[in-house]
Amino acid sequence: MSFADLLRFAAQALMQNRRRSVLSLLGVVIGVVAVTSLTAIGEGALHFVTDQFASLGTSIVIVTPGKNETTGGMPHGIGGIPNDLTLRDAIILERRIQSVHTAVPISISTDTISHLELDRQVMIVGATSDFARLQQLEIAMGSFLPEGELDRGSAVVVLGYTVARELFPGANPLGAKVRIGGWRMRVIGVLRERGTQLGMHVDESVFIPTASGMRMANKSSVSRIMLELLPRSEPEVAIAEVKTILIERHDEEDFTCISQDAVMSSLSSILGILTMVVAGIASISLAVAGIGIMNVMLVSVSERTDEVGLLKAVGATRRQILAIFLLEATMLSLAGGILGLGLGTLLVLLGNALYPAVEAVTPLWAIAAVMALSLGTGVLFGVLPAWRASRLNPVAALQGR
Repeated sequence: MSFADLLRFAAQALMQNRRRSVLSLLGVVIGVVAVTSLTAIGEGALHFVTDQFASLGTSIVIVTPGKNETTGGMPHGIGGIPNDLTLRDAIILERRIQSVHTAVPISISTDTISHLELDRQVMIVGATSDFARLQQLEIAMGSFLPEGELDRGSAVVVLGYTVARELFPGANPLGAKVRIGGWRMRVIGVLRERGTQLGMHVDESVFIPTASGMRMANKSSVSRIMLELLPRSEPEVAIAEVKTILIERHDEEDFTCISQDAVMSSLSSILGILTMVVAGIASISLAVAGIGIMNVMLVSVSERTDEVGLLKAVGATRRQILAIFLLEATMLSLAGGILGLGLGTLLVLLGNALYPAVEAVTPLWAIAAVMALSLGTGVLFGVLPAWRASRLNPVAALQGR
């Protein structure tokens, strides 16, 4: 018997037992769909995070108040309370560190913004004129925050897209007065629709000068200072200079410096590991499908003993019998892998259509791995039934024993 004859014989055997073949096929399909879709989601999340940081367009160092580490001994400072991170700190860092192009102090708070009878809760972001450039925020109308001295905040506000649409339905908000808490502010700009960026709901936020935001929230410390570095600057060198200056001013290291590159590298590593773990968990379903294939093939061998006996009686060798049953298991797993890959791809495309912000893409390594795994599953779990079939005594098999 040629290989083509063996292949044809195995295919006919599968077609004669359609129900069992379909059930075995379904197990492999589910496993492959799970692996391809979950790895695509992991890769999509990784690309989304990378794009979010890349949208800043330059190297950024972020300084936040408080030291995020565990140390021994008594806490530094009075009662362990860190010194404020002030507007003056931002000014000095920008002036004294040559690699810093711009320092942007940011204050974050929440309050109610109202216009006439309409009001809603918003995030209030105190920032400077450079914030829009660093975050690549686009202006739909008007302008962003004006340039000026950091400690002289004016009573102006830039509205996020959703805030402007809800407070001024069908009207032009430029020049209008709004009330934020107990403060009257003049609207000077509206942002284009942006969605969520680095965890901040831009469309549902309002932007005011940093000094105004600190006075409004009755705060003496900024939430963070963003340092934009010059091209080809080393973030590690800049962080070392920041530490030297602030320790000199605060008498202790009561702050934390984080570079954009370090955060992106850490998040990429974490998401990559999670993707591999999820893919490994999903692959267990392929092992379960392989056990199902083995059970089906064992039942098939017991039901086809007379067929095996006839094949041996007409001259089929043990190797050929082994090949027939191995081909049946391999064809089941391979067909399930191809069908599962197609369904998984369709599922990923559907997810991208419903949630275009996170573009899920199944990586090539996952496609190659899942196809190899599904094929290997059929071969591995098909060996025992094929070996049992090849070992049947032809006389006993013809007698149905």
